[in-house]
Amino acid sequence: MKIVILDRLTLGEDLDVSGLNRFGTVLVYDTTKDDEVIEHIGDADVIFLNKVRLGEHNLKDASNLKLICEAATGYDNIDLEYCRARGIAVCNVPGYSVHSVSQVTVSMVLSLVNHLPEYAAYTKSGFYTEQGAANILRPVYHELFGKTWGIVGYGAIGEKVAEVAKAFGCRVLAFKRTPKEGVECTDIDTLMKESDIITVHLPLSEETRGLIDKKRIDGMKKTAILVNTARGAVCDETALCEAVGKGRIAGIGVDVFSKEPFEKGSPYDTVKHLPNVCLTPHMAWGAKESRERCFSEMLKNTEAFFRGERRNRVD
Repeated sequence: MKIVILDRLTLGEDLDVSGLNRFGTVLVYDTTKDDEVIEHIGDADVIFLNKVRLGEHNLKDASNLKLICEAATGYDNIDLEYCRARGIAVCNVPGYSVHSVSQVTVSMVLSLVNHLPEYAAYTKSGFYTEQGAANILRPVYHELFGKTWGIVGYGAIGEKVAEVAKAFGCRVLAFKRTPKEGVECTDIDTLMKESDIITVHLPLSEETRGLIDKKRIDGMKKTAILVNTARGAVCDETALCEAVGKGRIAGIGVDVFSKEPFEKGSPYDTVKHLPNVCLTPHMAWGAKESRERCFSEMLKNTEAFFRGERRNRVD
């Protein structure tokens, strides 16, 4: 059996992938560009991937392909309809990154709320030592206690973030397709208008694409902060960057982008230098423990498939 890893570097160079060797011959590519997919897949029986986009245009000649293993919970990069028609199994890994993503989400919120980079710059530059006063208290920062924290998407990650928000003394609002007991659920427009902190934890689908649009961004409080560690296309990126760039909202933290990496000329390229903007390179999911958990689950998915069992199948 032949197994191909299409984008090894997205899993982290430190991750041990040798466990795949027990299934057969393993061919590893650090990266795979769009025009290299067909060549790299070749006659593979199994594909391991993270971000490469797969559909009829690059799978139609993969006659041996039986299984695609996605190194993520989301699988919007794979054409499921085509895979079903071809009888190609597709597996994802649900739940593996809850602790990692929620940790980074809260870290972004705290950094933006407390203006930590600006305060740290005072000491690094020597200004704190030279100016003589015992304290520097600008820019002004505020407690989270008593604020409203809106959580868009109340799955496992959203629920974990809510635990932290409540520990800080926040009122928590949640936007969830199916309301859940134990949290104050509301519609998306109310959440966007009333929240001081907004964190986004939705998968990307036709229903969620562009959900946080210009109208909803413009309806946010001027003092509000938005953090997105879910999927870039859930937000109108142009409207979001325009709002923070013109001071209509207080700050943004973004780890995910509709095109990754974002290019020169992207809306984010115009605001990345601002002190109230925190942009990270799609790393929130990737704590070492999270990546090890993910790969372990991918191996179990593969074992189950060849035993004739359905495990984490999304096709």
